[in-house]
Amino acid sequence: MERFLYFGLNELPYVLVALLIAFSVHEFSHAYVAYKLGDPTAERAGRLTLNPIAHLDPIGTLMIFFAGFGWAKPVPVNLFILRDKRFAGVYISLAGPLSNLVIATLTLGLGYLLIGTGVLDAISATRYYDPVINLINIIINLNLMLFVFNLLPIPPLDGYRIIEGLLPSAHRPRLRAVEMYGPFFLLLMVLTPLGDYFFSGVFYPFKELILTGLNNFYQLFF
Repeated sequence: MERFLYFGLNELPYVLVALLIAFSVHEFSHAYVAYKLGDPTAERAGRLTLNPIAHLDPIGTLMIFFAGFGWAKPVPVNLFILRDKRFAGVYISLAGPLSNLVIATLTLGLGYLLIGTGVLDAISATRYYDPVINLINIIINLNLMLFVFNLLPIPPLDGYRIIEGLLPSAHRPRLRAVEMYGPFFLLLMVLTPLGDYFFSGVFYPFKELILTGLNNFYQLFF
């Protein structure tokens, strides 16, 4: 089965670095937006930081390597004290996936900059060339995957929280009634052949569409 995230053993050091960046910035973004909207809960819990130790879930991190998907510790949010109670939850939920898109965009830009300035040519004959290329590629692809995956409207992913926040309050109780089934559906989709249809038909093409768009953008300048 083609899993959500799959990397070879030789790529694990790069995956670890990419995960530390992706998970830390993702969760920090949730915490930062919540803090700016009036909720100090995450800040008081020590989550308003880019320190990966504060965000990584040991089991969730290991699952990336052994099962092809994983998670970080969720950021605590108190919706009742947010200034904009109608849409604050949407902003907070959207901040995480958008941060992954920003990381992928900036890293791709760095790659084009290294090519345009001749840095990659200068190190092409050295032992640093392959590590640099591998790290850049994995950071880009992993963050794009996390961006798309986290926007799926399945609990407990950010996409579900965005849909929940956009719905009128009268409809939210019915939506929350199915929350308990979300993790089981994710496991079923990621770990069984049922997910192949989604990942090959929707997920990966959408991710590649975003990557193509970013490449076309940078090619206007380099």
